[in-house]
Amino acid sequence: MKKGSKAAMPADAAPAPETRRKYDPEETKRNILDIATQEFSAMGLAGARVDAIAERTNTTKRMLYYYFGSKEGLYEAVLEQVYGDIRELEQQLQLSDLEPEEAMRQFVEFTFDYHDKHRDFVRLVTIENVHAAKYIDQSKTFKSRNSSVVRTIEDLIARGVAAGRFRDDIDPIDLHLLISSFCFHRVANRHTWSAAFGRDPSGPRSRSRHREMIVDAVLRFMRRDG
Repeated sequence: MKKGSKAAMPADAAPAPETRRKYDPEETKRNILDIATQEFSAMGLAGARVDAIAERTNTTKRMLYYYFGSKEGLYEAVLEQVYGDIRELEQQLQLSDLEPEEAMRQFVEFTFDYHDKHRDFVRLVTIENVHAAKYIDQSKTFKSRNSSVVRTIEDLIARGVAAGRFRDDIDPIDLHLLISSFCFHRVANRHTWSAAFGRDPSGPRSRSRHREMIVDAVLRFMRRDG
């Protein structure tokens, strides 16, 4: 072999592994949305920086604008995703297989657990309320997507009424407000509540007690016998 020449690769040698992953547009978009969720929930719409999102996702501002059009378009997509995630998981609960009271218990527990775990969701809802729902109201799918939770509650009420367990005068949207308000408030207002009363309502010491309290309150409210 001449000096400086390269040895021939054996015929049965394995090819070198690919150094670049195959580009997946959907995975890229999901990654952008996940990071943007963190950025918008931490900084708000005004404070969030597209440059920071692009850097954390190893993409470019041009790529973000290609997918979402603008910073506001990306923010709207984040809102649609976080609301879509909770609605999708609600539909996976298979509540129709359970007795009405147990189904309602599991629905309330799920709602409590979701808010407790997904605090970015709580912050984004708070931020969008500051904007008077300006951006989410522009979504073409927002109202129809959220109608699923009302149908779920309507079905639970109807089955409970038919079984002689629930009152027949409960408005499903009012009930949804009752459940959501407690689950939301203990996370969204934890800092001011802690400052006022010296106790974090979202802390681990309060969690199990609050979880059972809201379940008990909802079921007492719904039962025919009070």
